[in-house]
Amino acid sequence: MSATRPNPLQWVAYACGAKLPDSMHAWVLRDLTGDHFLIRHLIRAMVPFLPLFAVFMLFPGPLWLRGSMVLLGVLLALFYSVVYMDQNRARRLQKNGLPQDLENPRRRAAREAQENAYDRAWRRA
Repeated sequence: MSATRPNPLQWVAYACGAKLPDSMHAWVLRDLTGDHFLIRHLIRAMVPFLPLFAVFMLFPGPLWLRGSMVLLGVLLALFYSVVYMDQNRARRLQKNGLPQDLENPRRRAAREAQENAYDRAWRRA
């Protein structure tokens, strides 16, 4: 698996839900499960909304009102992006031919350590 990066057009298409070529599986895996995946997810989730935010700025009215419309849109988009992040990540992994249950190795190790600690404390068998 090569770690080739998508070009800007491919990245925008990927941000809008398109599948990347199989040669970019390593990049997709790092993008969706690597360190700082949350920041990358939030940036990627805002891309489809950029045209809408630009249209909001073209509405008639004072600048503060148009800016408030954009701010409200950004806050709502970020909220729903965070709420549905796991489902979105699983779907992107599946769409790109990777297992849906992949997760960040550090998060997996922390979760397993927490589960083991719970088992030791409460499941004495």
